[in-house]
Formats: sequence, structure tokens, C-alpha cells
Amino acid sequence: MFELQHVTKLYKLVIGINDIHLSLPPGAYGLIGPNGSGKTTLINLLTGQLRPTLGRVRVFGENPWNHSGLLRRLGYCPAPDPAQWNVSALEWVTYLLQLTQIPRTESTARARQALERVGLGSSMHRPIQTYSLGMRQRIKLAQALAHDPDWLILDEPFNGLDPIGRREMTTILQEWVRDGKSLLLSSHVLHEVEEITPSYLLLCGGRLLASGTAEEIAADLGNVVGEVTLRGSGMAHVASQMVGDPDVLSLQFMPHRSGIKMLVRSSPAFRTHLQQVLAAPEVVLEELDTPSQSLDSLFSTLMKLHRGEVVSQESWEPLAPGEAS
Repeated sequence: MFELQHVTKLYKLVIGINDIHLSLPPGAYGLIGPNGSGKTTLINLLTGQLRPTLGRVRVFGENPWNHSGLLRRLGYCPAPDPAQWNVSALEWVTYLLQLTQIPRTESTARARQALERVGLGSSMHRPIQTYSLGMRQRIKLAQALAHDPDWLILDEPFNGLDPIGRREMTTILQEWVRDGKSLLLSSHVLHEVEEITPSYLLLCGGRLLASGTAEEIAADLGNVVGEVTLRGSGMAHVASQMVGDPDVLSLQFMPHRSGIKMLVRSSPAFRTHLQQVLAAPEVVLEELDTPSQSLDSLFSTLMKLHRGEVVSQESWEPLAPGEAS
């Protein structure tokens, strides 16, 4: 679908993206990262709005810069609002369709269908300047969908939407992906990205930190330190069995010995050992809190690794085997 060969984009002395080398097949991907990470720069390179300072960009095997035939295959939902506020949504989407050389009659029909699909059927004749921010977001999605592109690229499409609007847009994008269409979704709303696509690209500081599914990224982070908390009865037995585990860096009883906290490497061997210990008849588990493998948690962990942050062990007191009883 697209390929970047050691691509760098500089804005004078500011780095937009830095030496990204990536090739992805058609499919659905979430583009995530903090503000200033390079997400919009990457999108602008893929949509032919920018040229790289170094490296090469290819979309469907071709250079997107000033390539109108290729750009008709893309549906782009930008972050800024529509420019023409004094026209109706129907006029605006029809006009954009005509720019792709679709005849006016067909453009009007496609615009009506797209606006109805995003929930603007009853208000498509009103001037855009009378729309709320959420309604303007729907216009941008409608114009991106209307010409039935091969690849839909969305830059922060959930901004300004109320909970109902977010759910409706999520449903539309889920249907798009189920139909086998390609999608690149840039968003800060991580749990909503998870609902649409299982594959992600994480940018930070203009660099690509990780790519793949949440499960693949989690597997790569198998030795990352995390905290496990257990509460219930029989915690002394659990502590006595787990304190010698090589993946348990430290172990600490909670107040009144109501539970234990362990600083661990979340390896498959550790998880298997813990399951065996918790199956003992003297253990009654009431609560178990383990390092999450959600996109939000992976995002946070990768950012900490990128910044060189290390989990502090200063407050932990390692428990000797004799103390566990």
C-alpha cells in the first residue's frame, strides 16, 4: 500500500520525521503518537502535500507528489475544518467530487449518499457556518468517503464528536474495514483505535518506535518490568512460592498482609508459575491486577522506554525466603 525508504522531512532545523523505513501491505492501521510526534507530517507525505528532504515515498508503487491520478484513489479527512463556510454541505462535497473529474450529476448523487451515511441527511442544505464542530467532522468524513477510494486516510477524525457521534463514526469505519478497504487512522483516542483496527504504528519525536498488532508489540516487550498486585487469603503461601522465581525482582507485603505486590518481568514462564501457585487449595484470590496489554498500556510503556525511563525499585524491599512465612 505504501513504502517509505529512509524518509526524513526537515522544516529548516526542525525534524518532522527522521529516517523512517517502512513498507506496509493493504489493510487497516492506527497511527498513534503524542503531539509533535510526526503523524501529520507522515500523512502529508503520503498524500503528496509534502516532499521528503531525504529518502523516497511510494503509494501504490508511485510517487504521490503532484500525481492527480494516484490521489483520486485516496480519501483524505484532514484535521482542519472545511474552508468554505458560506456554502452548504451538499455543495461543498459535490464540488470536491467534481475536482476528481466526476460529472456534476453523479457528484451530487454521491454527495447526498455520503452525507446521509454520516448522519447529515436532514441538514445537508444548511450553510456549513451553522454547523457544530462535530457536524463539520462528519462533513470531512463524507467527502473522504464519497468517491469510494481504495485507501482512507483520517487525521484525528474523532475531534469534537460527542459520545454518540464517536460511536457512529466508529461503526462506519468498522464497516469500511470489514469490507476489505484500506485505512490509516491517526488519533489520540487509543481505545477507539483498538475498536477499529488491531494493527498500529507508533511515532515519537519523528521516529517509528514500533509497528504491528498489540499482541506482537506485547510479545516484543515480554521482558519489560511491570507490577503485579494480588489480594486475598493465603498470600503468605503465594509469597513463599514466588520469591525465588527469577522473573520476580522484588516482593512486598501490603498493609495488614492483605495482599502482595511484585515487581516482575512478565514472561510466559512467570505467568505459568503464578497460575500454578494460585491453584493451591490454601489460596483464595479476591483481586489480581497485572500489567495490561491494551494499546494504551503498550503506548505508555513504549514512551517510557523511548525516554529512557526505568521503573524505580528504591521503594521495594526484597523478601528473603525465610520471611515469607
